[in-house]
Amino acid sequence: MSRAPGMQDVAQLAGVSHQTVSRVLNGHPSVRPETRARVQAAIGSLGYRRNSAARALATNRSSTLGLLAASSSRSGPVSTLVAVEEASRAAGLYVNVTSLSVYDPASVRAALDHFLDQAVEGIIAIAPVQAAVDAAAAGARDLPTVVLAPPGPAGDASLHVAVDQRQGARSAVRHLLGLGHRRIAHLGGPSAWLDAAERAAGWRDELAAVGLPVTEILPGDWTAASGFAAAQTWPADGPTAVFAANDLMALGLVRGLTERGLRVPADVSVVGFDDIEVSGYSRPPLTTVRQDFGDLGRAAVRVLLARLAGEWPTAPTLIEPELVVRASTAGPRQP
Repeated sequence: MSRAPGMQDVAQLAGVSHQTVSRVLNGHPSVRPETRARVQAAIGSLGYRRNSAARALATNRSSTLGLLAASSSRSGPVSTLVAVEEASRAAGLYVNVTSLSVYDPASVRAALDHFLDQAVEGIIAIAPVQAAVDAAAAGARDLPTVVLAPPGPAGDASLHVAVDQRQGARSAVRHLLGLGHRRIAHLGGPSAWLDAAERAAGWRDELAAVGLPVTEILPGDWTAASGFAAAQTWPADGPTAVFAANDLMALGLVRGLTERGLRVPADVSVVGFDDIEVSGYSRPPLTTVRQDFGDLGRAAVRVLLARLAGEWPTAPTLIEPELVVRASTAGPRQP
């Protein structure tokens, strides 16, 4: 057979009707066990694979989600993408992924048109920057859309699911305050990234809650190199603790401080964010805030399926992060 086997070929080999093959494929209960076994044997013999596009036309359901992602090598977006794919497969759904390096109107429209052409039932958008959120909001006018980003403004047609970045940052600063630190700096991520802005806001909120002054944010760009660079200008009477917006910057900072002759945590305590795999094996092991990307992916798929079923959540879904205390934090140095 020069062409791919079709449903009619399966029916002919099994000696049944086209409709009977369709019932077997769709798990219909009104098929006798011996007939079902014969059809399944024919499917295996021919190597038949069902035509999802044809099924979508027949049932008006594609069981496919569109996943709009930012082109990024950063651990957060990549881990989120993997989590959504795994959660979708666990729910019996296919995932059609489109990555964008820029969020100009033409690129966004092309991505949305691609999803519409593929008859996806809804979209999950990983939105690290505001332009991605705006793009997802545009898509929500055509298809049910879940945005993995902090909650948007009123009137946003998309549904938001996110790790509570602000609360995670507050838990990190609260931990340092509980150890007795009163001069706590923040090594921030790129200001255009929504997660970086939320983590900086959590740092400010927790310091303000106890009446402590907010110092200038140390600039970073998510890389270990930017954390290392921040250590090179560390003043002799600098802060006794630092909350870094991600683990890579925290690890670079620890290396830089050590090379300057400062001890972590005896002289400076350091907390990161993400709990990447290496964080528990650094020297010293890094105190950090863990994001559960598995929970995030499952929540995104659950919310989208609820929306497809006609439900509309009344509030954004926020996943609580977890503070993981290790050896990079201790009480402040004595004068």
